[in-house]
Amino acid sequence: MKRLLPAAAALLLAGCGYVGEPLPPLANIPPKVSDLAALQRGGHIIVQFTVPAKTTEGHPIPAPLRLDLRAGTADHFEEAQWAAVARQIPPGAIANGVARYEIPVADWTGKEVIFGVRVAAGNGKQSGWSNFVVVPVVPPPDKPGGVAPSVTLQGVRLTWQARGTDFRVLRKTDQGAYSVVANVPTPEWTDTATEFGKRYTYLVQTIAKLDNRKEAESELSDEAAIVPRDIFPPAVPKGLQGSVAPNSIELNWERNTEEDLSGYRVYRAQANGALEKIADVTAVPNYSDRKVEHGKSYRYAIAAVDQAGNESARSAPIEVAMP
Repeated sequence: MKRLLPAAAALLLAGCGYVGEPLPPLANIPPKVSDLAALQRGGHIIVQFTVPAKTTEGHPIPAPLRLDLRAGTADHFEEAQWAAVARQIPPGAIANGVARYEIPVADWTGKEVIFGVRVAAGNGKQSGWSNFVVVPVVPPPDKPGGVAPSVTLQGVRLTWQARGTDFRVLRKTDQGAYSVVANVPTPEWTDTATEFGKRYTYLVQTIAKLDNRKEAESELSDEAAIVPRDIFPPAVPKGLQGSVAPNSIELNWERNTEEDLSGYRVYRAQANGALEKIADVTAVPNYSDRKVEHGKSYRYAIAAVDQAGNESARSAPIEVAMP
């Protein structure tokens, strides 16, 4: 009976739910924002950062959460001094966990503005200040106007009007997202990475280069879209020659080198008559004209045709006489 007492005591303790010393209360402190970013775009400063969702201990931040974004200037930056005089920015928009502010530049032009943000929880506890971002504010760069795409043999050529020496081109295809495709020093650029039949939409910005590798952007231009079509004919066929066979005139010429070559078009005239099409042939550069008569002369010319139906100019005509 005595041997059963320790086991019974153990079972009794387990039934009471004993798990050790009590845990300390949660601090419930929001973490610092670490990805604060800001840049000037046209007449606004765009500020963005990810809004924390959990405390430093990994628990939901007590509601209501409050964001304290501030902007100020300082000749010699010191956090407490900056925070005491920095201007608090009215709340921005939050979408998909990202806060975005659009702040007019009017009050800041010609200054270097320092941005910082901290997060306050509903329990009154707040994070420390985020990473700080410095934005040199300048008069808004020119928004490009008159963006005009056109089709060239090299690709889609863009031109626009704007003052400046640095421009950025963005492009999207169909329903895709915009991405930067070029940075150029003049208000023109040719997109050589295009295909016929696909839709391309472009935006252009003027970029103002600033000190310390910083820059200011203009507002984005209006969209300009184009579906490039192949309107470019192949080269004129060269080296056309004709020879007489017993019952035909045999034609041959040099092969065209275009990748989209579809074939050739053969033209013929009798005596001084007008050239008329007599055949469409494959990309093999020869043709046998069996509809000829002895004792007559014929003139021939060849044109190349691509897969889009574009026809080249005709080759220089040759004359062949059937004996």
